Amino acid sequence: MLQYLKQKYGLLKKEKTFRKEFVNLRNQIKLTTPRLLLDWNDKMPCYWDNTNNTLYDHHYVLHIAWAIRKVKEINPALHVDISSSLYFCTNLSAFFPVEFYDYRPANLFLTNLKTAFADITKLQFDSNSIKSLSSMHTIEHIGLGRYGEPIDYDGDLKAISELKRVTAKDGNLLFVVPIGKPKIVFNAHRIYSYKQILSYFNDWKLKEFSLITDDDKGGKLIIDATEDIVNEQKYGCGCFWFIKEEIC
Repeated sequence: MLQYLKQKYGLLKKEKTFRKEFVNLRNQIKLTTPRLLLDWNDKMPCYWDNTNNTLYDHHYVLHIAWAIRKVKEINPALHVDISSSLYFCTNLSAFFPVEFYDYRPANLFLTNLKTAFADITKLQFDSNSIKSLSSMHTIEHIGLGRYGEPIDYDGDLKAISELKRVTAKDGNLLFVVPIGKPKIVFNAHRIYSYKQILSYFNDWKLKEFSLITDDDKGGKLIIDATEDIVNEQKYGCGCFWFIKEEIC
C-alpha cells in the first residue's frame, strides 16, 4: 500500500510539472510569431524520460553490441540469423550480407539484408552448410506459445539440435539465452544454468562466454565471465560463442 501511494504521489507531481511546463511554453510562443502549432489536445506526456541517466534494456543493448563485435572478428562472407533482434540484423547488414529468418517474417527492405520464414525446429537449410550463424534470446521462447508456435516442452532442445545440424564444420554459432536458476516462466521464456547450455553443446568448442549481469544497477557486460559469477545470477544473459569442430 505504501509503495502504491508513493507511485501515485510521484505521478501527481509529474502531472503538475507537465501542466506548468506546457503553460511556460505557451507563454513563450505568445511573444513570437508562431512557427509551430501548440494545442493541448495534441499533448503526449512522457513522464518517465526525465532521468539522470539514459535508461535501456541491458540484455538487448549489450548482447547486440557483443554479437556485432564477434561477427566482426569472424568476418564472414555471409551471416545467417535465426530470430534474433531486428536491431542486430539491420545494423549488422551495414557491414556484412545478412539473412534473417523468423517464424513471423519481418517485412524489412534494406540493402545487404534478406528476410524470410523459418521454423527453427525444422530448418530448411542443408546440414553443415552455414559458416556464421546466430540465434540470440530466441531458444528460451520456443514451444511456449508466445509467438504462435505449438506448445512443446522440448521445443528448445529441438531448436538447438537444428542449429547444430546446419552449422558448418569449423563454423561459428553465437548463442544467447537467459542464465540463472533453471525454470520456465510461462509463457514468456525459460532460464537455463550455465552447465545446462554447455551440456547441450558438449561436442562443440566454447570459444568465448560472456555475461550480462542482473545486478541492481541494471547489468554490465563481463567478457570471459567465470562460472562463479554466473551462479550468482537470477536472470542474467549468457552470451556463448561456439565453434563446431566435428561434423555431427
